[in-house]
Amino acid sequence: MNVNGTPYRTIRLADDGWAVEIIDQTKLPHEFVTRRLETMADAATAIADMWVRGAPLIGATAAYGMALAMREDASDGWLSLAYDRLYATRPTAVNLRWALDDLKALLAPMNVAERAEAAYGRAAGICDEDVAICSALGEHGAGIIQQIAADRGSGEPVNILTHCNAGWLATVDWGTALAPIYKAFDARVPLHVWVDETRPRNQGASLTAWELGQHGVPHTVIVDNVGGHLMQHGMVDLCITGTDRTAASGDVCNKIGTYLKALAASDNGVPFYVGLPSPTIDWTIDDGIRDIPIEQRDADEVTRLRGRTDDGAIAEIAIVPGTSPVANYAFDVTPARLVTGLITERGVCAASREGLSGLFPEYA
Repeated sequence: MNVNGTPYRTIRLADDGWAVEIIDQTKLPHEFVTRRLETMADAATAIADMWVRGAPLIGATAAYGMALAMREDASDGWLSLAYDRLYATRPTAVNLRWALDDLKALLAPMNVAERAEAAYGRAAGICDEDVAICSALGEHGAGIIQQIAADRGSGEPVNILTHCNAGWLATVDWGTALAPIYKAFDARVPLHVWVDETRPRNQGASLTAWELGQHGVPHTVIVDNVGGHLMQHGMVDLCITGTDRTAASGDVCNKIGTYLKALAASDNGVPFYVGLPSPTIDWTIDDGIRDIPIEQRDADEVTRLRGRTDDGAIAEIAIVPGTSPVANYAFDVTPARLVTGLITERGVCAASREGLSGLFPEYA
């Protein structure tokens, strides 16, 4: 995707061929800053402190974190330590575990001298696979948007509501929930995106709005609680969100507040779709509400806000009384019964074990 007209991936090797370059997403939308990761510890910090975020990008960063670890020390002990250290950074997104398991299975049987080169090669492969998956997912999802536009036939834009950021900033490129939007927009389908601000970290207002603007997609930022009102008044044609982990039953875990959007969509007859790259499916879990671990993050994310002042300075302010306790649940689970369909790289299916198994029989 584009940044000021220049094609960018969210993660890539630096010019020296071994360090890893990422976009520091905590600086957006006011500053475009890249960071250089040189050690496994750097990669772990990037994930834990949300310089990178989004399930697919977390997985790609973890893969490169393993490569950096093998460059530091390719011993069996360091391989296990690197796996454990990276795995501990974020408990909810399943892509993290998937990427680490993939790298460990590849590297463990190898001669120590071969591990670093193999790890870098596999990390690059995971990135390329993610781009291909998200592009294919986008094509399938764009068909839904195109059909709504065709059925309407008036030429008025299709209004799409999305929550959090599931665009190219959450992946290596293209995105999950936003990939169908980009594909449809590039195919000249008239559309407009309602962008939830997505408290407490404001990934919608800060990231989704920024990247849609970079690509020229019409959009409007709204506060989190406006979605239901818009749906009641016929101002939303469909919802598309991403997912950090989806149970084999079709239950979807995504950024906190997604469940409330699905409830409002169900009450108003608005289709609710989820952009689902297959590495985000956790085939070991059937009951998402009971079994998906929900990350609880630092209270500062709720009590403080960072932004640009009128004089151009970047400042952080407190918005909650210092004596008030805070709970910061980062994700919630939307039951499969509220999901109209799952948009995957292999097509669109029902949010159920049968639906997923039909597209991915190798995991059935």
